[in-house]
Amino acid sequence: MILKGDYRSDILQSTANIQFMIPEDKEGPYKIVYLLHGLHGGHSSWVNNSMLPFYGNKYNAIFVMPEVGRSFYTDLKYGRRYFTFINEELPLICRKIFNVSERYEDTAVIGISMGGFGALRFALSKPGQYSYCAAISTACLYFKQVLKALSKDPSDYLKTGYEAGETLKDLYAIYGDSLEYVPEYDVLELVKNYPSDKPKPKIYAACGTEDNLLNENHRFRDEMKNTNFDFTYEEWHGNHDWDFFNEGLKKSLEFWFKADS
Repeated sequence: MILKGDYRSDILQSTANIQFMIPEDKEGPYKIVYLLHGLHGGHSSWVNNSMLPFYGNKYNAIFVMPEVGRSFYTDLKYGRRYFTFINEELPLICRKIFNVSERYEDTAVIGISMGGFGALRFALSKPGQYSYCAAISTACLYFKQVLKALSKDPSDYLKTGYEAGETLKDLYAIYGDSLEYVPEYDVLELVKNYPSDKPKPKIYAACGTEDNLLNENHRFRDEMKNTNFDFTYEEWHGNHDWDFFNEGLKKSLEFWFKADS
């Protein structure tokens, strides 16, 4: 069953668009999976573009799909606090409405592209909240150098097209006029500084062999090999599109539920 709703968020101080998929003919308490959309997506992206209704109905889980615009799942310097909304307010909303398990082992976050970055950041920033994270075709893994270059002179970047101008506006909204680097938004910094006394999320990552983000994902894969995280990386033929995202969703769910069985 698919439910669509508008929620008046105290943290956002605006209406939040959220979509839920609820298992049919299954009893709670349910596991919960937060599904995060990409830069050009929204709360309906997963239902409209993937086989989530088919894949998800196999499992005793509720799928939660919030909409965050082009925020990169951060608390914007000039804008809404989406990171706080998803981590703090959204779980409370879900528990009020549905019979959701509160066990750490029963909570997962999965994202594509910008949402892959968001999924990693949530799982690594909130020890004990997400036991599993899947990052599919992840973007924004290495932004420190980009911000440094843009803060000096964005003119060359802007010449690459209209999308570059829109993305630069997003970055100003996130980081401020000086585009100052924020370590808390850096996935590798979060990995390095993850508390040793806290449970570590199991992480699954995947990228298509024709994806223009493949080199970044390879670099991330190689750096994660030197950590003590339970990390799995896979790649197969595919581009940065819903054909690949759909297969990534299927594999992500199979990986989590099989590991938990």
